[in-house]
Amino acid sequence: MKLRIIGKNKEISPEVSLYLEKKLRKLDRHLPNIFEGVVEISQEMTKDPEKRYVVQITLTHSGTVLRDEQRAADIHSAIDSAVDVMDRRIERYKGKLYRKGRGEKPLPSKGPEEIEIVREKRFLLTSLSVEQAVEQMELLGHDFFLFINAETGLYSLVYRRRGGNYGLIESELP
Repeated sequence: MKLRIIGKNKEISPEVSLYLEKKLRKLDRHLPNIFEGVVEISQEMTKDPEKRYVVQITLTHSGTVLRDEQRAADIHSAIDSAVDVMDRRIERYKGKLYRKGRGEKPLPSKGPEEIEIVREKRFLLTSLSVEQAVEQMELLGHDFFLFINAETGLYSLVYRRRGGNYGLIESELP
């Protein structure tokens, strides 16, 4: 697995890098063909000290992206928590692959994996700037807004992040 460790607002010490690599080797044993792993570690100055360190793990396996983000009071707890949750996600993913490979339909479940579409909407996408899209999202009271970016001409999505900031996702042309 190619592993990239990125520090945001924080310098990552060699000790933390070694600890993280040791923990992530466990994931590689469960799912050996992980192509790439990206770990972002940041430190936020929040009022709640229990959410000071943020560890985000993103793994790529055969075109599937598995992602998790955890927060904790210290960096080691955040890493442990993120790796534990990612381990459970890998097991669930492997279970789906196993059932699919055997030609079985997944068992109906009453948990969060059950998908039921209860509403469909269609609307005309308009060409807007990113700022206009954020304003429109706020006016509608939504957490995300899909639009065509006036500057790039690409399908784009703005969304509200947990900290109150905004994110932008843009499509890519092949």
